[in-house]
Amino acid sequence: MPFHQLVIELPGRELAPAEDACRRLGAMAVTLADAGDEPLLEPAPGETPLWQSVRLRAIFPVSIEPKIAAATLEAVLGLPPGAIGIEFLADRAWEREWLKDFRPMRFGRQLWVCPAGQRPATRAAVVLELDPGLAFGTGTHPTTALCLEWLDGAIRGGEHVLDYGCGSGILALAALKLGAGCATAFDIDPQALRATRENAAKNGLADRIFIPVSAADIAGRFDVVLANILSGPLIGLAPELSARAEPGGQLVLAGLLSPQAGEVAQAYRPWFDIGPAAEREGWILLAGRRRVE
Repeated sequence: MPFHQLVIELPGRELAPAEDACRRLGAMAVTLADAGDEPLLEPAPGETPLWQSVRLRAIFPVSIEPKIAAATLEAVLGLPPGAIGIEFLADRAWEREWLKDFRPMRFGRQLWVCPAGQRPATRAAVVLELDPGLAFGTGTHPTTALCLEWLDGAIRGGEHVLDYGCGSGILALAALKLGAGCATAFDIDPQALRATRENAAKNGLADRIFIPVSAADIAGRFDVVLANILSGPLIGLAPELSARAEPGGQLVLAGLLSPQAGEVAQAYRPWFDIGPAAEREGWILLAGRRRVE
């Protein structure tokens, strides 16, 4: 069904009463976005930082008169008349709207990631058909692209691969398409596990991928360990991910901005010879090999 959306720009410190007022008026959803240009990168666990200037969007059913709702909010929040914007939203599958711009993309020499029903022109391509659903991972983000390009150049065939923080399953499934023997894909987000299962089935790979619901269910060691997450979790996971790699096995870490790469690499050096392997748009990919003791 269609909706009305009210748009308000406020200082971050004034958001709580605005959110509460919107919900009391019948808002179905309230979202927050940066109203300026103030990136918030990797908050510490338990922190919920906000921008200094925030754009609040509140979605209301069409049964609620938007002009009355806007005027009421302006009065409650002490805003001047006309300070709140009103937009009409036609009915769409909003969580999938962005996919209309998703096109086949090549990574490295032969790997292509394509939305359903689309194929690259070249017959020699290795094609992974992908529908991310609500999970992270299409190849459009630089960190994912770096990992896909690494896989295209590194997979030789038969490897046992771990994708830790799998999102849509894109890295594990790409490795299988490129010739890896089997893969394990794990994520703490149930939506990611669901997307990975669906993408594996779509690509005929369900029998070669294990998708555990708990990290405790990950068994054995791996020839390739991939983790495309953030620097804080990567540092904390260093002992666990290192223990997952076979002696001589390869480790690939991504999700790192350039200033973070040194600290993350240092956390893994007790086990790996590791360093920067590629860079894109300020993001770094670290790659290393576990020492044979």
